[in-house]
Amino acid sequence: MTTTAEPTKADPTGPAEPEEELPPPPADEEDIPVPPGAPRALLRSLLGPHRARIAVAMVVILVQQAALQSGPLLVAVAMDRAIPALREHDSGPLIAVVAAYLFCALLSPVLQWLFIKISARVNQDILLELRGRIFRHAQRLSLDFHERYTSGRIISRATSDIDALRELLSEGLQELLTVFLSVCYISVLLLVLDWRLGLVSLVSGVPLALIARSFRRRSRRVYRRSRTSAASLIVRFTETMNGIRPVQAFRREQANDAAFAVVNRQSATATADGLLEIARYVGLSRTTANLWVTGVVLFGSYLVVDDSLELGALTAFVLYLRRLYDPIDQLAMFLNSYQSAAAALEKIAGLLAHEPTVAEPAEPAALPEPAGTGREVSFEQTRFAYRTGKEVLPPFDLLIPAGQTVAVVGATGAGKSTVAKLLARFYDPTDGRIRLDGVDLRELATPELRRGVVMVTQESFLFSGTVAENIAIGRPGATREEVEQAARDIGAYEFIAALPDGFDTDVRKRGGRISAGQRQLVAFARALLADPAVLILDEATSSLDVPGEQAVQRAMRTVLAGRTAVIIAHRLSTVEIADRVLVMDQGRIVEDGSPQELIDGSGRFATLHRAWRDSLV
Repeated sequence: MTTTAEPTKADPTGPAEPEEELPPPPADEEDIPVPPGAPRALLRSLLGPHRARIAVAMVVILVQQAALQSGPLLVAVAMDRAIPALREHDSGPLIAVVAAYLFCALLSPVLQWLFIKISARVNQDILLELRGRIFRHAQRLSLDFHERYTSGRIISRATSDIDALRELLSEGLQELLTVFLSVCYISVLLLVLDWRLGLVSLVSGVPLALIARSFRRRSRRVYRRSRTSAASLIVRFTETMNGIRPVQAFRREQANDAAFAVVNRQSATATADGLLEIARYVGLSRTTANLWVTGVVLFGSYLVVDDSLELGALTAFVLYLRRLYDPIDQLAMFLNSYQSAAAALEKIAGLLAHEPTVAEPAEPAALPEPAGTGREVSFEQTRFAYRTGKEVLPPFDLLIPAGQTVAVVGATGAGKSTVAKLLARFYDPTDGRIRLDGVDLRELATPELRRGVVMVTQESFLFSGTVAENIAIGRPGATREEVEQAARDIGAYEFIAALPDGFDTDVRKRGGRISAGQRQLVAFARALLADPAVLILDEATSSLDVPGEQAVQRAMRTVLAGRTAVIIAHRLSTVEIADRVLVMDQGRIVEDGSPQELIDGSGRFATLHRAWRDSLV
């Protein structure tokens, strides 16, 4: 029995049904909002487990930089102390300086190697964890997310964005630490050598900091645009390659070339703008540094002539100044990597912060033991609306007794697939509830629900691997005999056995080695092996030829006996095996009865059935 009620105001949740036209996804900057503080929280969670190794690496780099920066100071000591002592026939100071210089020269590369070794392991562990998080989270996200956002965007997060972070972690952070520690050590040493020249030298940090600040602010916008354009490139490329058959069938190559050229040009422009920002920064900072070094040398020469500064100290000063300003290029490359990685981290954090709309229950309920092989399904004032508010299913009630096979028919866009996906809990209803043996689907943990309800869709997606592996997805612990028996029950054994390697034949990408009808038979065998109490078939025989469909129907009469089944069908031949038929129109159930009752009547189904019979003639 079905009832309908007046629509109520739509809740702004819920996905669009594939049969309807989906609203275009928003721009990449707006499609997955980034909560405030999400990038920092993500970074803390990634670095947290590696605190001990990071601390060791920091100690190593501190000592390494101390050894590295001791060189000019030892040169000053040699010029001002050791050489005058040697003139007095005292070689001790010079030997000590040379020994200290050699020790520091050998210690610095050893410690640098150790730092790179530790940091490389930390970096790879972080990237390994982050890739895993993206993959696991993308699988957790609800179906409405994947229907609204192209797979290319997620691929971009796990590839180009990860590469941006890898570049920063493997090279950029070492450059940053080197520059930072060099500045700290050299600043102290300059003040120790001569406080007057030291202050003059350190004042140069003000204009250099202003130049760096300006570069960071300008380049941040450029690199956000660069990450967006990189994702658009991947999206366009992925969509074209996935749809290569219709592309070639409808001669879309030139149109796709033009569309790809647009996003390609946007990416190239964003990259060029980033390089121009680097060039502007390097040019300004080098000019400033060179002018300052010239001034310091002139002032230092005056102090040497005035006997208020030793020549060795001035030599060390010039050497330290070059070391202080030489990392400017390194800092530019770090800022380049940093801005790119910051934009990438923001994108990844937005994805990982996006919560599934179909949430796991806080306290999962358990399904009662079924009386037979099927379960009772009940829709109670169930209503569903798009995110935009457009209503797909007005509130309705529907009871499907355990063991009953129900066929749902209607025109494209009538809401048939939405009913199936609500029952499979790919989406949650906007209002009302759906119960399985009296238990609300929202109270069931996903593993419990997937054991009880299995859906076979018209896509019949197969993964790369053998036929046996694809069937065993329905029940991973199944034996080879059980896999082969499922294929026999569905009528797929003969064609599988005839393949080059039988059940061990690799079906290749998307099952491209076998036909569409054969893929559907494998998908049926997979579902039947899962032995669900409720089986949903969403246009699952659409790719079968007449003999194949008849074979599947013969198998289904036996397999579906005693189970609860919902069959979404365009082919009325599929309806013949149903105990009950529901006819839908604009989201409402307008007819409900056995196939023969509706055929004998004068309603929509009778009209459809007569038209189908006429088409066979």
